[in-house]
Amino acid sequence: MLNPLAGFKSLETHHCVTGSMRHIYVYNDHDISEEMLLGIGAGVSFSYWHFKGQPPFLGGRGMPKPSMEELAGQRTGVQIVSHTTSSARKAETSLLALLDAGQPVMLQVDMGFLPYFDFDGQEYHFGGHVVVACGYDSGTGQVLIADREKDLHPVSMPDLERARGSKHKPFPPKHGWWTFDFSTKRWPGAEEVHRAILEQAGPMLKPPIRNIGVPGIRKAAQMIPQWPDRMDVDELRWALFNTYIFIAPVGGSGGGCFRYMFSRFLCEAAEITGDERLMESAAEFQHIGDEWEKLGRWFQQASQEPEPASLLAECVTLLNELADWEERAWQQLQRLATES
Repeated sequence: MLNPLAGFKSLETHHCVTGSMRHIYVYNDHDISEEMLLGIGAGVSFSYWHFKGQPPFLGGRGMPKPSMEELAGQRTGVQIVSHTTSSARKAETSLLALLDAGQPVMLQVDMGFLPYFDFDGQEYHFGGHVVVACGYDSGTGQVLIADREKDLHPVSMPDLERARGSKHKPFPPKHGWWTFDFSTKRWPGAEEVHRAILEQAGPMLKPPIRNIGVPGIRKAAQMIPQWPDRMDVDELRWALFNTYIFIAPVGGSGGGCFRYMFSRFLCEAAEITGDERLMESAAEFQHIGDEWEKLGRWFQQASQEPEPASLLAECVTLLNELADWEERAWQQLQRLATES
C-alpha cells in the first residue's frame, strides 16, 4: 500500500521550499516555522527578469550565496547538502535508498509534469518547484508526494522522472534533491538573526545589478509599459496573470510577494533578540504586503481586460510607491540590525 513513512506529518504550508524544509524539520523533531527558515536563510528580496522566449518574472525570493537552504541549515544546526545529477537512474536510486532508510526526501521538480496540478489545459512549466517524497509502493510504482496543501499526492515513477528531469528554462530541476543531518540541531541566536536581516537589507538597498532589490522594483515600473513591444496580446495576458501568481498566495509566496511571511519572521526575531522595535518593522512589512496584494489583483484584473496594453501605465505609480515603502522599511531594519 502507498502510505507515508511512519511519523510523517502532512502540513499545510505557504512556500514550496520553506514548506518542504519544514516537513523535513518536523519529521526530525526540529519544529522551526517556515517564516523563520525563510528569514534566517536570507530568503527575501525582489528581482525582475525578462529573458528572451520567457514570460517576465517578478519575484520576492532572494537567492543568497550560500543558498537559503544552506544558510537556514547553518543557523539552525542542520547540515543541508544539495545534489544534482544528469542520470535519471541515479536520481531514482538515491531517492528510494533514502526512503528505505526512513527519511523523506526534498526534491526539485517541474510542476508542469505533476499530474495533480490543473492548468486548465494550458501547458505550463516551472522547474523551481520543490516537494517532499514521503513514501513509495514498489508494487504500483508510485511515490507519495507532500506539497503545499495538506493532502498527499500519489505520483507514478515515470511522471516523477519527467518532473525531475525537465529541460524547461529558466529553472531546469536537474534531478535535484537535498540531504539533511540533524545531529547538531539547535535554535538560531540573536546575532544570527541580525546577520540574516542585514544580508537581506543590503542587497535590497544596494544590489549588485539594477534588476534586484528596490532598484529592481523601479526597473519593473520602467519596463512593464514596454511589454506590448515584446509580445502579442495573448502573451501579454499570460505575462500579467503570471505576475499575479508570483505575488499572490496561490503562487507560493505566502501572499504579498513574501512580505507577509517576512513580517511574521520579524515577530519571531523580536522574541529571539529581545528587540521590540522589530515588531514595528513587522507591522510595516505587513502593510507593504497588503500593497503588493493590491498590485497582484491589479495584474489579475488587467489580464482579463479587452485591451490590457492600454492599462499598463497604471501600475507604474503603484510600483514606484512600493519601491519607496520598501526602501524606507529596509533602511530602518538595516539601522536596527547594525546597532544591535
